[in-house]
Amino acid sequence: MTTLEHSPSTSRGVLGGLLVHCGPLSLLGASFVLVAGALAIRDLRTAVAAMAALAVVLPLVVGRSAFPLWRLAPAVFAVASVAWSNWLLASPRTLEPAVVAALRVGFFVVPGLVFASYLDPFTVGDHLGQRLRLPGRPVLAFVAALQRFDAFAGDWQVLRQVRRVRGLSPARGLVARGRAYGALLFTLLVDAIRQAGRMTAAMEARGYSAPTRTGIARTWLCPAPWTAADSALMLIAVLVALVPVAAVTGWCRVVTSW
Repeated sequence: MTTLEHSPSTSRGVLGGLLVHCGPLSLLGASFVLVAGALAIRDLRTAVAAMAALAVVLPLVVGRSAFPLWRLAPAVFAVASVAWSNWLLASPRTLEPAVVAALRVGFFVVPGLVFASYLDPFTVGDHLGQRLRLPGRPVLAFVAALQRFDAFAGDWQVLRQVRRVRGLSPARGLVARGRAYGALLFTLLVDAIRQAGRMTAAMEARGYSAPTRTGIARTWLCPAPWTAADSALMLIAVLVALVPVAAVTGWCRVVTSW
């Protein structure tokens, strides 16, 4: 999955939306806040209220950044599978609990996927190392892994084109296509292992592990500020997460008053 470009020099004032100005810590923090808010979704009315708030807020924070809707396919699959499994395994089979469970999952999965699309591997490393003060060596390894994961889509397309040029395009039929995709996956795995070895050697040659051996403090190229956009995103996430809590509390008062 590739990330959306959100550097201030190219995005500010052009794409619009709040997410293009947010750092990785606020994007991750907002996702965890929504996970906590999903725990308050217990019935259909609460789920509808929470999803309505999310449907209003999410397009506003995305803005005009042309978010590709196909990236929500995993979220749609997750919500549909949760609804199907809860309906299938329920005794007796009722639709409302299945819908509530599916909307509870969608409440944090959908925005989580949207937020993850705005994460840049190098910016994540800057914030983890400078703001959270995590050890530099695992942070750099994590950034390298994210960068490789970010390039998998391009590598997959290159491998498909190479096989097509060599006359190895999959024939018709599920079995033939399954074998072709299996061969592509194996080739991608081998290529990833080779590139990981080359990346490790290159990082060692450039002295990435020198602070561990010498004790010299590691420096970072780019700053990792916490901006007003980060605070705004966290505030919006808290308000959206409080919607199901407020809905449950309000309906409980109405019920008890009767």
